[in-house]
Amino acid sequence: MPSFATEVKNELARLRYQDTCCRTAELAALLRMGATIIFGLRHTFGLNFTTKNAAVARKTLLLLKSEGGDIHTEITVRRSRQLNKNNNYTVKVVPAAPVAGLLERLGFLHEDSLNMDDDAGILRKNCCRVAYLRGAFQGGGSVNRPEASYHLELATGSYGLGNLLYTLMKRMEFPVGFTDRKDDYIVYLKEGDAVVDFLAMIQADKAVEEFEVARNVKEVREQVNRLVNCETANLQKTVDAAGRQLADIRQLQATGGLDRLSKKIRAAAQARLQNPDASLAELAELSNVSKSGMNHRMRKIHELAQIAHLAE
Repeated sequence: MPSFATEVKNELARLRYQDTCCRTAELAALLRMGATIIFGLRHTFGLNFTTKNAAVARKTLLLLKSEGGDIHTEITVRRSRQLNKNNNYTVKVVPAAPVAGLLERLGFLHEDSLNMDDDAGILRKNCCRVAYLRGAFQGGGSVNRPEASYHLELATGSYGLGNLLYTLMKRMEFPVGFTDRKDDYIVYLKEGDAVVDFLAMIQADKAVEEFEVARNVKEVREQVNRLVNCETANLQKTVDAAGRQLADIRQLQATGGLDRLSKKIRAAAQARLQNPDASLAELAELSNVSKSGMNHRMRKIHELAQIAHLAE
């Protein structure tokens, strides 16, 4: 069974856009998260993009083709020899002179110098910022299943890119965090509403629906558990109170004090002896008295039992 993050990436990889700027922004983020620049003969550039998701590899290939230009691409699959491990897919842009134009459009190359982290030039429009985050998630994102704890993250080996993603999400008013883990920098969300809002923003509509259903189920379960726990606690209180009352009555029986009780209190004691599991309210109803009246009689029995105990 694929992970929830894989399902989300598969959904995002099926999306198509008309706006060239959004396609460029999404491709830039994908490559930032998972590609390395390679060098060929005569100072030419190429790219190697690696992912474990076949749908993301296809999406990257399509976006590269949509950029136009005379570039040559190859895709290779390295099959995992380990059980339940994903294959590795590599999309290669073969080094050639036209690739420089592609890198310039993506913001990776500026005046013959490599630009490793700053993508401000392609993030001027809000639609492009959203597309960039969509690409970043496909390239290095993960999200827990909604039944588990809420957690979504974007992981990158570049501090500069991590800080860019953090700043971008902060400006969009997400309650985002930024930390490091081993050799990676992690931009993360841990609040349920924030995770849902992020998935909705990048148009992972099916994932959002699953999240909402799971959250509703979780809330109902939590409410049921609270009710059950409350009922259990009340039942335990009833059992404990009945046990104390029976002990008091037997104390009076043992000392002969039960026969000296007033008629009403003796009737309350008899009712408890005959109904050891009944709650105070049930006992009051059986005796045709109010709950407060039955409580008063039980307190009186307790006081007399304490006196009888001290007199022994």
